[in-house]
Parts: sequence; structure tokens; C-alpha cells
Amino acid sequence: MRKIGLIGGMSWHSTASYYRRINKHVQQRHGSMASAPMLIENLNFADVGRCESDEDWAKASKILTKSAKRLERAGATAIFIAANSMYKTYDEMSEALKIPVIHIADSVGERMKADGITKASILGTRQVMTEGFYRKRLVGHGVSLSPPDQTQVSGINRIIYQELMVGKVTRDSERVLKTIITNIAKEDVQAIVLGCTELEMIVTDANILPIYNGARIHAEAAVDWIFGEDE
Repeated sequence: MRKIGLIGGMSWHSTASYYRRINKHVQQRHGSMASAPMLIENLNFADVGRCESDEDWAKASKILTKSAKRLERAGATAIFIAANSMYKTYDEMSEALKIPVIHIADSVGERMKADGITKASILGTRQVMTEGFYRKRLVGHGVSLSPPDQTQVSGINRIIYQELMVGKVTRDSERVLKTIITNIAKEDVQAIVLGCTELEMIVTDANILPIYNGARIHAEAAVDWIFGEDE
């Protein structure tokens, strides 16, 4: 099995989800006593969270790139970031490493392409929903994306940062997301992409449209890498 490097802490709830899923799948494939060869660097989310300006993102990019380099030196053969928004730092990080950074949107896009999904809508943080670093990767896999509803972006962003990332789950927020998904289902789309790991805390798979949970698909891609099944 190949060793992976996981950059976490953004939030730690997301990292715990990745850790649990990766180890569970390794155990299923390799036996009940098996666990994943994995290096984890858990960053302080207070240092990189809530980036708004270009200066903020430049700082975050440097922090994540240094983290990736440490994991590379420690023996990781590929890097996975346990967060969707932080793939905005992908380009600088990739250029600084000799090992690959497996982009979450590529993992999702490949899965959707295999399933024949050509039109979808994204739910996530403001950056994921509105900026090109995530959307363009999906489009590159043949997935057309509906434009973000600007009346919903701020509300979803608030739920993620002020509630889910601190472990708070409320019925009100569950209802908000259910209503949003119900309205999206009335549009010309085939599926919904969960572009924020924490959203799975209030969004289940039992919805009108298929849900492509980015974190789940990405964790499965990490397991494929561990077993060399990506080649």
C-alpha cells in the first residue's frame, strides 16, 4: 500500500470524516486488521479560515504549501486536502511538489462522467459555488453547471461557517437545505454536488436528486491511490 498525506483541520470535522472513510474502505479491501498508511497534518483553521482578500488567500496558500512539503518529505506519495475551498491553493501547491495533489473536483468530475451526468448544481461555500477553481474542473469533465443562486450563497455560507464547522446542527438549517434542493430539482439538472464536507451533516442521500458527496468520492479516490488502482 502507498502512503498518502492528508492536510486537515479545515474543519476538524471534515478531517475526521476523511479519516474514518479511508480507514473503513482500506479495512474492507485488505482485511479486518488493516488500516491506511497515512500522514496527517492538522492545520489550525483559525490561521486559514474565512479568507476573503487576495492577501488572505496568498497567506493560506503558503501555509498549505509548506504543510504539503512537510508531508512529502515525510514519505507521502500523494497529497489530499480534506476541504473543498482550500483547493483554491492547488496551483501553487502543485508547482512546489514532486508528488501529485489529487484535486477533489477531478475526483467528482470523473465519477459524474462515468455515471453519465452532464448537468448539475453545486452547494458549498461561497468560493466553491461562485469561483472558477472548482467549477472549471468539473466543466473540464463534461459537466455543465447551473449558475449559483446569489440569493442562496450567503445563507449557505453562513450555515457552513457559523454552524457546521463548529459542530452545530439545527433543524432550521436542515429545512433550509431541503428547500434549496427541492427547488433545484425543479430545474434542468441531473444531480447535486456537495462541495463542502460539512454539508453532509444536514444533507442526506435520500433526496429527489442524486447527491455527489465530494468528500466521500475524494476519500474513495485516496483509497484507490493507496492500492495503486488509479493507474
